[in-house]
Amino acid sequence: MNQPEAAGREGDTARLYAAQSAGSGQTAESGRLFSGPADLAGHVGAHGPLPGHDGPAILDAVDRSGLTGRGGAAFPTGRKMRAVVDATARVRRSARQQGAVVVANGCEGEPASAKDRTLLTRAPHLVLDGIAAAARAIGANRAHLCLHEDEHALIQVVQLALKERRSAGIDAVDVQIAALPHRYVASEETSLIQFLDGGPAMPRFTPPRPFERGVAGRPTLVDNVETLAHVGLIARHGPAWFRASGMANAPGTALVTVGGAVTHPGVYEISLGITGAELLELAGGAAEPLQAVLTGGYFGAWLPESRFLATRIAPKDLAAAGAAMGAGIFVALPRTSCALAETARVARYMAEQSAGQCGPCINGLPALAGALEALARRGDTRAPDYINSLAPYVAGRGACHHPDGTTRLIASALSVFAADVRTHLGRGPCAGTRRPSILPLPALAAEAHR
Repeated sequence: MNQPEAAGREGDTARLYAAQSAGSGQTAESGRLFSGPADLAGHVGAHGPLPGHDGPAILDAVDRSGLTGRGGAAFPTGRKMRAVVDATARVRRSARQQGAVVVANGCEGEPASAKDRTLLTRAPHLVLDGIAAAARAIGANRAHLCLHEDEHALIQVVQLALKERRSAGIDAVDVQIAALPHRYVASEETSLIQFLDGGPAMPRFTPPRPFERGVAGRPTLVDNVETLAHVGLIARHGPAWFRASGMANAPGTALVTVGGAVTHPGVYEISLGITGAELLELAGGAAEPLQAVLTGGYFGAWLPESRFLATRIAPKDLAAAGAAMGAGIFVALPRTSCALAETARVARYMAEQSAGQCGPCINGLPALAGALEALARRGDTRAPDYINSLAPYVAGRGACHHPDGTTRLIASALSVFAADVRTHLGRGPCAGTRRPSILPLPALAAEAHR
């Protein structure tokens, strides 16, 4: 399956794409409000200029908005910013004069996600506004926008937007593009720091965290590009405007990528708190009968169809259901697919995508992937016990969360599809193992392990 194209419907809450008042909570289309990248004049015409608020005012507005990160962790953005400000205040005066650093993460490592690329392609100035506002909030004088090196068209779009802003002289901090290798772990925040410091794009052990010591040893704010776009809009319209959509404990809108067996796969902007049923309806409904939905991407978890339909799309609600919001990825799995084979392909891909620097990834992930493949393809009776005994020695033991996310996904598959496990153990592989993959993987990995 290819990555989904942007699709959807127009509505009042297309706030990442046009400065409109919050409305009924209907989902808005990500692709209709601009036919292509908005130039600076069109952007300012739609949104107005970025106000000249001082740093504390922006920080206070982000705090009161309740914005949480849209890159996967859902951590309160205001608290993250304040940690950088506090860390900057604690360093030596000579170091403090160097200022903090903003790193905007536009590296979309999840193969099932297209939201960040869609946002940057269609509305790059919203992200650049957010970087400027965040830099002002934390006192940063250096900023980087991280993109994958093979996203040539996207890099050109952002370069053009930056050229317009430099010519207009509207930003106090200059944004530099960093082109990273297109690998899953390259977008992990400490990987970004290490790459920007001249090293390989591989995770570092923590502490220190980036907010304590990041790029060039300076306190650093690392945020997803969608999160920063929201920061720019909050700086314009205020926290009450942002909270007019979503729920009290999950305010605002979010971009989500809906894929798999739906009629109109694509990127949608939703008000947080709509149900899974409403989300699938926005994507045109199921294209064929479903058995489950993958939530949160390849660090996420499976939910049976009935439970997904009743669950609200918000971080805490999904977590309570045993799933994850992650970076807003939802892939509908049809009944004719083998969930164990689908998960095994992803597990193998994730094993190949590790940094190769820690034992849990070097040895543990390939072993888990192999056992799941043996279960899916041959009905190996030893596989479930082997996976359950090995997983605790893999999760929580690496420099980053790569092994944790992969083991979580495998455990979710064994639990949600327990009946399928029994079928494979008793009768051998099901017919669904012969169906082409529904979960998107880069072409080479998918072909090698189909």
